[in-house]
Amino acid sequence: MSWITCVINQQQKLRRWKRNHVFVASFFLCICFFLFTPTIPRSHRFADLRNLLGVPNTMNVMTNFPFLVVGVVGLVLALEGGVFNISCKGEVWAWVLFYAGITGVGFGSTYYHLKPDNDRVLWDTLPMMVAYSSLFSSLVVERIGQVIGLCCMFALLLAAFICIGYERMHDDIRLCLMFQLIFPVAIAAIAFVYRSNYTHSRYWFLSAGINVLAKFEAVADRILYSLNNYIISGHSLEHLCLVLIPVIFTVMLIYRELKFQRLGDLKNQL
Repeated sequence: MSWITCVINQQQKLRRWKRNHVFVASFFLCICFFLFTPTIPRSHRFADLRNLLGVPNTMNVMTNFPFLVVGVVGLVLALEGGVFNISCKGEVWAWVLFYAGITGVGFGSTYYHLKPDNDRVLWDTLPMMVAYSSLFSSLVVERIGQVIGLCCMFALLLAAFICIGYERMHDDIRLCLMFQLIFPVAIAAIAFVYRSNYTHSRYWFLSAGINVLAKFEAVADRILYSLNNYIISGHSLEHLCLVLIPVIFTVMLIYRELKFQRLGDLKNQL
C-alpha cells in the first residue's frame, strides 16, 4: 500500500505544479502584454455601414438580437431552477449573472451600433465583461469551490469596472482587450487542470475555441466582408459566433449530470 500512497502523492504534487505554473504563466503574459504593447485607441470604424430599412449599421445591429433571445431564456431557466443541473447556490448566482450579462449585450451592443462612439461603447463593453467574469467564476465554483468562485466573481467584476474606467480616461483599450483575451486561455487551463464534478465538461473547451474564432473574425472584419461578396462582415460574424457560447452552455446545463460532490460544498448546503 505504501507504493500506492507514494504514487498518489506524486500525482498530487504534479497537479499542484501544473496549477501553479499555469497561473504564473498567465499573469506573466498579461504583464508583458500591457508593458510591451503601445497604446491602442478605441476604433469605431466597421466594414459594413449599410443602412437598410432606415436602421443604421443594419447587420451589426440585427446580429445582436440572438443575444437577447438566448440571454432571456437562459436567465429564466437559471432562476426557475428545475431545468438546469446546478448543485449549489454559488453556481446559481454565477449563471444568473452570466445570462443577465448576455441579455445586457443584446441591448447594449444594439444601442452602441446604432451610433458607434465613445459615449455609447460602454454599454457594449460592460455587459460582455460581466458575462466573461461570471462565466469564469461559475467554472471556478464548479471545479475548485463555492467560496473561492464567488470571491473570484466579485474581484473580476471590480477588475472589469477598472478596465473600463482606464479606457475612458486614457482612450486605451489594452486592459479591456487583455481582460477579454485572457478568458479563453484561463477557462481552458482551469478545465484541463481541475477535475469536473459534471459530465459534458468538453463544452468548456468548445467555448474557448469559439471565443478565439470570434476574435479572429473581428480582426478580419473587412477581409471577410470582401471574401463573401459583401454579404456579411467579420464583425457581424463575430456576433453570431459569440452567441453560440451561451447556446452551448444552455445545452450543457440541461443535459449534464453530477458525477460526485465535494464534501466541503455538501457541508455548506447542509
